[in-house]
Amino acid sequence: MLVTIDKNSGYCFGVEFAIKMAEDEMENSNQLYCLGDIVHNDMEVKRLREKGLIVIDREQLQELTNCKVLIRAHGEPPETYRTAIENNIELIDASCPVVLKLQHRVKNAFDKMERENGQIVIYGKKGHAEVIGLTGQTLEKAVVVMEDADLDKIDYSRPVTLFSQTTKSTKGFYEVSKKIEDRIKSAKGTLNELDFNANDSICRQVSNREPQLKMFAQENDVILFVSGKKSSNGKALYQICLSENPRSYFIESEAELDPEWFHSEDRVGICGATSTPMWLMEQVKSYVESLEENMLHA
Repeated sequence: MLVTIDKNSGYCFGVEFAIKMAEDEMENSNQLYCLGDIVHNDMEVKRLREKGLIVIDREQLQELTNCKVLIRAHGEPPETYRTAIENNIELIDASCPVVLKLQHRVKNAFDKMERENGQIVIYGKKGHAEVIGLTGQTLEKAVVVMEDADLDKIDYSRPVTLFSQTTKSTKGFYEVSKKIEDRIKSAKGTLNELDFNANDSICRQVSNREPQLKMFAQENDVILFVSGKKSSNGKALYQICLSENPRSYFIESEAELDPEWFHSEDRVGICGATSTPMWLMEQVKSYVESLEENMLHA
């Protein structure tokens, strides 16, 4: 077997930056709070917990005072910063620069839409940490859409400004954009630039992985997609692998591998989400190589 790890997989810049900030901070203290899982990968969360990272939710944040709290790459709504000031909490802000820029764009667009009786629509997963940060810029007035049924929440007689969660599929964004356009045309009989403004705000480091993964899935006989089950980015990228290669398997760690998936002559490709650590993919690679040794000695 030839086992290779996709060189384009693993942490995006934002996640890598957040984990580095957490580790640097914990070198000087044995405890650091983190608002939500620092990354949607249970194995990495466990590793950092053993170093002193304590994951809290927003309710627990309200009870904390005089301590340090890390904001992860997904970003936070304005109310989190207000709570920190009120409770004398020092924030270690590891918000991804791409997300921060998008929050700023959403806030400016919301102010404009308020003046024009329009609405902000966000293509993303309701309740996702990044989406909570984005809707926070709109006084929670933004309409979050992902499924076709969600499109019924939009008032097509009013102007619409559309943005996307940074980790969503580019294809999905343009499909939603087209459906909104069609509904505005249907409601108004026409469509002009004041009616609809679509902003492709997907992170290019994420969207560029789609064509790269397609090629990687085609080049290998078996694909092992390593990701946490909570990762929406992981679910989307795995589907791309599966569409190109039916022998694609979604695993959280090497513990879920089945030796029946492999033949001795296979080319095995290991890849992952933007939240998958390289050390975990290397661990899976070592395990697959040990299976090959067992095949040879069987």
